[in-house]
Amino acid sequence: MTIQTTRLSDPAVRAFVTAVNNHDRESFMELLAPGATMADDGSDRDLADWVDREIFFSHGHMRVDSESNDGRSLVAHYNNDTWGEMRTRWSFTVDEDGRISRFETGQA
Repeated sequence: MTIQTTRLSDPAVRAFVTAVNNHDRESFMELLAPGATMADDGSDRDLADWVDREIFFSHGHMRVDSESNDGRSLVAHYNNDTWGEMRTRWSFTVDEDGRISRFETGQA
């Protein structure tokens, strides 16, 4: 059963999923702390390049199935125009100021 985005526990993660699903790159980038980093399937990636390619240029969309770790870990069905749909895991590090300093994703 999918969790409605508005019901996600962590405000930063909720805003992240909302920005992805609304294809709102500007809001997405504002959620990130300066120097934020990310990894995909265990390998660090260039954040700006990955975000454009895997989310915004390819119309990424997340449907969250479950959350844990106070809402900072998700299992979601993620789809985009490049890869289609896949079951994915997401984990987030959120700074004290509420901005995401790192996120990691990969197939679940």
